[in-house]
Amino acid sequence: MADKKRILFVCLGNICRSPAAEGIMNHLIEQEKLTAEFKIDSAGLYGGHAGELPDRRMRIHASKRGYDLTHRSRPVKPSDFDDCDVIVAMDNNNYSSLKNLAPTIEAEKKIVRMIDYIHSFPYQHSVPDPYYEGAEGFELVLDMLEEGCRNLLESLKEGS
Repeated sequence: MADKKRILFVCLGNICRSPAAEGIMNHLIEQEKLTAEFKIDSAGLYGGHAGELPDRRMRIHASKRGYDLTHRSRPVKPSDFDDCDVIVAMDNNNYSSLKNLAPTIEAEKKIVRMIDYIHSFPYQHSVPDPYYEGAEGFELVLDMLEEGCRNLLESLKEGS
């Protein structure tokens, strides 16, 4: 059997967007019975939340949709660039930071923007950080991530 395709979702603090994307993608993979083919993780560019559960508000909104977010925040590690096949940035700042951290051109090629997999929100140029928003901010992010994760999974299935 081939190795699992490893996907790493990245946002700033790894407490809102990236753990939500991880939870959504794991849910989709379980639904499609593809758990043997994929390994999903998430991390942040800022390590100040290391070891924490996702933001309580994100867990509440995600649980209403059937997602259980249990990931513990961690910072991006240099080894992630070797260990992962795809590194998904939630916004353009995350994308630029990841590009700057990439140790090689090959590692840099693994970095993609989540927004490139989201087509129903043409007014959005990235997945916005809901941390300072109200409930509608978390719902918007979940809507966007559900679409983005579905499309990303489809593209990875087609490419395998």
